[in-house]
Amino acid sequence: MKTLIFVAGLIFSVSAMAEAEIKKVCKDKVDAKGQVVKGKDGKPVQECKEIKVHKKLEGTKVPEKK
Repeated sequence: MKTLIFVAGLIFSVSAMAEAEIKKVCKDKVDAKGQVVKGKDGKPVQECKEIKVHKKLEGTKVPEKK
C-alpha cells in the first residue's frame, strides 16, 4: 500500500515539473559603485541564467466573513 501511494506521488510530481517552462533571463552586470561593466568591445557584460516559469493556476475567491 505504501509503495502504491509513493508511486502515485512520484507520478504527480513528475507531471507538475513537466508543466514548467524554462526561460532565459539576462541582466547587465554592475560593479560595486553601480556602474555597468563593459567588455573589451564596449558592450555591457550580461549575467544570464535559466529559470522555471510555472503556469499560474486559477482558483476560487475566498468568501469574506461578515
